[in-house]
Amino acid sequence: MRVRSCETYWLLKNGLINTYPSLHSDVQCDVLVIGGGITGSLMAWQFASEGYDTVLVDRGDVSLGSTSATTALLQYEIDAPLYTLMGDVGEQAAKDCYHGGVEAISKLETLIQSRGIACEFQRRSSMYVAHNRKQKANLWKEFSTREAAGIDVHWVADTELKEAYGVEGFGAIRSTAAACLDGYCLAHGLLHDATTSFRLRIYDHTEIESIAYQSGGNDLRIRGGWNVHTSKIIFATGYETLSFLKDKVADLISTYACISEPLESLPIPLRENIFWTTDDPYLYLRSTADNRILVGGADVSFKSAKRRDALIDKKEVELVKQLKHLMPDLNIVPDFTWAGTFGVTKDALPYIGPHPDYPNSYFVLGFGGNGITFSVMAMKILSDAMAARENKFLQYFRFHR
Repeated sequence: MRVRSCETYWLLKNGLINTYPSLHSDVQCDVLVIGGGITGSLMAWQFASEGYDTVLVDRGDVSLGSTSATTALLQYEIDAPLYTLMGDVGEQAAKDCYHGGVEAISKLETLIQSRGIACEFQRRSSMYVAHNRKQKANLWKEFSTREAAGIDVHWVADTELKEAYGVEGFGAIRSTAAACLDGYCLAHGLLHDATTSFRLRIYDHTEIESIAYQSGGNDLRIRGGWNVHTSKIIFATGYETLSFLKDKVADLISTYACISEPLESLPIPLRENIFWTTDDPYLYLRSTADNRILVGGADVSFKSAKRRDALIDKKEVELVKQLKHLMPDLNIVPDFTWAGTFGVTKDALPYIGPHPDYPNSYFVLGFGGNGITFSVMAMKILSDAMAARENKFLQYFRFHR
C-alpha cells in the first residue's frame, strides 16, 4: 500500500539524500529493524548505539514512504484530551503518557544536538485554539486538567489571541513543550550517524518473503534466496503493519498538507509557535526554515490511495480557506500539496512492545498525530524490554489492552 502521494515538499526540497544497497548475501545480526522511516531510524540508532549488531531493511526506498510526507510537528499532546484519556485509561496512566511526550521532545532535542544532525529542529510553543464557544468550555476544562497534572500551560484569552497572534478564536492553551523539524533529514541523519559511529548495516529494496519464529531467534527468507538470522525483530512498518496483524488495532485516515510559497518575512507568532484547533478534524499549521507556511488537516476515512490522491486539489482549497478563517490577515499562495495516511486507535495511544503471535519480536506502531513523539518514547521502552527491565509504558501501550 502506498502511504503517501507523490511530490511531497520535503523530498523535492532535499532530493535523494542517500541510497543503500539491496541484500545479496546471508546475514546474521542481533537486532533486525524492518522499516526505514523515522521510526525505524530511531530504533536502529538506539540499538546500534547500545552495542547491538543491528541491520535495517526496507522493501522500498529508505524514508520515501510516510516519512517524506510528514509535517513533523512535535507535540506532547495526543489525539485525545487529557481529561478524556483519564476516563479511558486511568488518571495516572494518562498523566504518564502526557508527561512522557514532554520528556520525549527534550530527549530528541538532546540527541539531535549531541550528534550534530542537521534537520532544522526548532523549539516552538504550541497554541491549541478553541474554534467556537462550545469548544471553549471543553478547552478550559482541558487547560485546568493539564495545569493540575503539573504540565506547563498558560491560558490565552480571545482578545490576546487576536491582538498578539492574529488568530480568530475563543481562547487557547499555550504550551511551551513543542517543536518542529524536517523529518526526512532527521531519518537520514540518524542512519548516517549510526552507520559511521556504530554497528548498523542498511539494505533497501529488500523484500521479506517469510519469517520462521524459532526459540533461539528468527529466520527470515528474503526475495532472491537470501536468509537473515536475528535474535530479535523490531517491526517499524507503520500503517502497513495492519495488513498482516491478525487483530485490528487502528483505522486508517487520509490526511492532507499544503505548503505555501516563501513569504518575504514571517510574522513573529508563526516563527515562534505552532497552531492547531479544536475542530474535528483539526487544522494545524507551522512555518518552515525557508519562510513557508505549512497547513494540514482536512482528514477523511481512507478508502484507497487513488481516491485519496484524487481529492488533493479540492483539499488544497479547503485548507487555504480554513487557514484564512483562523488567521484573516495571513495571505499565502499554495506551492505544493500532498496527501498521506495515518492510523487512529481506540484510545489514541500507540502499540509498542511484544505481540503474543510474534515471538522474539517487538512492534513500534506510533499511530496518531504525534507518531514521532511516540517513536522517541519507544527507544527507551524497547531498550528496557530487550534488557528485561521494567517499563510502565509496556503495560500502557500493550496489545490486547
